[in-house]
Amino acid sequence: MPMKQVYDSFSEKDRRIYAAIEAKKLPYGGMSYISNILDCDINMISRGLKELKHFSHVPVNRVRRKGGGRKKIVDQLDGIDNLFLSVLENHTAGDPMDEQLIWTDLSAGEISELLNKKGAMWEFQW
Repeated sequence: MPMKQVYDSFSEKDRRIYAAIEAKKLPYGGMSYISNILDCDINMISRGLKELKHFSHVPVNRVRRKGGGRKKIVDQLDGIDNLFLSVLENHTAGDPMDEQLIWTDLSAGEISELLNKKGAMWEFQW
């Protein structure tokens, strides 16, 4: 199996470690060579080399550090809950037998459009 196929089958963390191990085998310029072969960022290989030095500190069951990744829009924008509910206020219906069950006649695009009109400072896209 070619090196690139193996690399592509790994998780993000395993890719960093694999690329770092391969680069470490080579003399000066090995990081650039591996970066070109695997089509990956040289900074990712550098990070992998750092992780190899402190391998006992790398969490085994996690791909990213805790708290990594994109934050949810709900966490980023204050008042988004109330704005969302105000948009749906006149566009919901429900089951008279089950008040927990409600629905809307708006599509995701229409909700996005109304959110943008009400909260002009935010841009929503679905």
